[in-house]
Amino acid sequence: MNKIKAAALAAAVSVLLSACEHSVPQEEDTDEIEPAPPFSALGEIKEGRKNVYVIIKNLESTYWQVVVDGAKDAAVDFDCNVYYSGSHSEIDWESQARLVDEALAADADAVIFAPNDSVQLADKVEKVYDSDAKIVLVDTAANTDSYDVCYMTDNLMAGQKAAAEMLRQLRANGNGNDSSLKVGIQVGSIASQTINERLAGFLQHWVRYAPEGWEVISDIKSNEGDIEKGYGLTRELMNDYPDLKGVFGCNNGSTVALSKVILDEHRTDIAVVGFDYSDEMAQLIKSDEYAASSLVQRQYYMSYTGIETALRLIDGENSDVKFVDTGIVVVNRDNLDYPEVKDILSHN
Repeated sequence: MNKIKAAALAAAVSVLLSACEHSVPQEEDTDEIEPAPPFSALGEIKEGRKNVYVIIKNLESTYWQVVVDGAKDAAVDFDCNVYYSGSHSEIDWESQARLVDEALAADADAVIFAPNDSVQLADKVEKVYDSDAKIVLVDTAANTDSYDVCYMTDNLMAGQKAAAEMLRQLRANGNGNDSSLKVGIQVGSIASQTINERLAGFLQHWVRYAPEGWEVISDIKSNEGDIEKGYGLTRELMNDYPDLKGVFGCNNGSTVALSKVILDEHRTDIAVVGFDYSDEMAQLIKSDEYAASSLVQRQYYMSYTGIETALRLIDGENSDVKFVDTGIVVVNRDNLDYPEVKDILSHN
């Protein structure tokens, strides 16, 4: 890739990383977003048990439902009370801030938290850490070291793997190294450290290994956690770039949006690489017509093990690590029958 293209991609990443590091409330009118509901109990509540509060990013997301499933099973296996809530949109960090305050007011023994905004919610993470409760981050880190432990994907490495898989799928879809093509990217939020690390990893690998004429579109689209908006952004990419041959979804919602439109339009010429295992992505992967791969995370274990660890910390055990990489599995049509793939998909 020539120096001009590499510089353009580096600039795109720099803008997004800057937005994450210095984020302010987004201009989206959050008055139209349904506020987060009160906490609900996951399973039976018993007197005398530890109380764990789980706060997720998106109550409507299949990805986050798996996180809830992990927490529900942990409540049974580790004999604790678990309550959960979350926002209806991944840009609604304000609802999450309120939920943190409510959890502390309810004398939570531990908070399992996936922050929508790594900067705006850092002070809430610190507030829990400075209280008597334990704070375990899942899926996404915050812009602070004041937490007990974080269970999440190594997102920089995941982004690199996503780029490698995109290059492989583009070639499998008949694109030669001497051809000219474009790849579009869609994200759910520019305020998430998770998203920005995936982008950085993807573009680092792309600049190093992509053929000269294979270009990532520098106009990275953000659907702001709105699937309907994601559908429109996907169609815009198709209309604006006739030589579009690949799309990359940096999170579950973006991947769903891209996959659904690709299916609806029957665009077998466009390779799809994304995150997590939605019904739409499953259709692409299982079909012989499409080139598709997904990086499936172990989000079930993030909450399940997060609760287990929180309870041990409450009991006085010490943690030797602050960050635990829960790992990913690349899923494509070639490996659906592999034991590791079957195991991770059993929780998705």
